[in-house]
Amino acid sequence: MKALIILIILCMVSFFSISVMAQDVPNYLKDTYPKHALKSALEARKVLSKDAKLDAKTRALIALGVAAQIPCSYCVYAHNKRAIAAGASEDEIREAVAIAAQTRQWSTIFYGMGYDFEAFKEEFDKRQAKQ
Repeated sequence: MKALIILIILCMVSFFSISVMAQDVPNYLKDTYPKHALKSALEARKVLSKDAKLDAKTRALIALGVAAQIPCSYCVYAHNKRAIAAGASEDEIREAVAIAAQTRQWSTIFYGMGYDFEAFKEEFDKRQAKQ
């Protein structure tokens, strides 16, 4: 649950690229986030973006897939716009969302059926070694 809350906060913070020093923080964050913690949350976003190993399009597609699974309509809207702005095609967006959905589907099945995690890892690793 704590991880989900952190993820939602990061999705909200990643709606925009802002300069904390310039005080151009959008109202939707000023009106919703604890004032005493807003600056550090925005700086955390900047740290994740600085010297990033993933390009902007890949990051936006990952964020969109996660946002769709949370689900967060605010995040989906923002990350869809960001993905398009970063050059993602409609097909890439569809694929990212479908991969997120499929990951959620299998997670639900494995957890719901209580599949043994150690047995899963052993079989998965053997199959990967053959590829």
